[in-house]
Amino acid sequence: MKTPLSAHASKANRWADLGPRTASAVVLVLLGGAAIYLGNLAFALFVSLSVGAVFWEVTRMYRTDGSLLALGFGALAAAAVCVASIVPLFLALLVLAVPMVVGTRILEERNLSFLAILVWVLLGGFGLIWMREGMGVTWTIWLISVVVATDVAGYFAGKTFGGPKLWPAVSPKKTWSGTSGGWGAAAGVGLVFALFVGLPWSLVWISVLVSMASQAGDIVESAVKRYRNVKDSSQIIPGHGGVFDRFDGMLGAGALCFLIAIIWG
Repeated sequence: MKTPLSAHASKANRWADLGPRTASAVVLVLLGGAAIYLGNLAFALFVSLSVGAVFWEVTRMYRTDGSLLALGFGALAAAAVCVASIVPLFLALLVLAVPMVVGTRILEERNLSFLAILVWVLLGGFGLIWMREGMGVTWTIWLISVVVATDVAGYFAGKTFGGPKLWPAVSPKKTWSGTSGGWGAAAGVGLVFALFVGLPWSLVWISVLVSMASQAGDIVESAVKRYRNVKDSSQIIPGHGGVFDRFDGMLGAGALCFLIAIIWG
């Protein structure tokens, strides 16, 4: 049985990461917001560097003896995404294939999960750049708002209400209350953009789909960390861990939107 003091300490510990998490989020929002506003090369560089950092982190997860190798691979991925953003689409796909070819040679034994992650990260990163340049600032802000709302609402709903776990074997901290809270927040973002920005009403349910893709990205990253027995992808961002920990949902949402655009035009 918990004493009042231990219960208070438990409650305090529940929110212990809120301070550094909030500070880091503010910095990321300012940097990302400036990049979105400037667009073109500024946004392409921001996303490319993020993708490169994720490649560095993922490679370190799979090759603990290859820090220098991981750094070089991350630089290659960042360069590939940046170049792909300024060439025609058919050439962009060829450029993005280069890190994939190199990725098949990095591990001493073939690992499909490693290659699948590389494809997802490249597609998600390129999708974000494509959306900013092809659909404009408004749609890009909508996408990012959905992901951020999903993450924030999921965090507070999960911490506040708790309840049954979503998938304890993969991500023991995620709850159904947090997950459904994220869906509700995403629908709210879609409603706001439909009411006040003039985007189509279908954006309400599309926002929920994007929210699910964002959460799927988060779950996949959690599964990879559990599979590789690591707590965080790195310690670059205080309160969040690594770049992959922070951008997994954004990459999932970006990949979904890009695939929808390609399939349905």
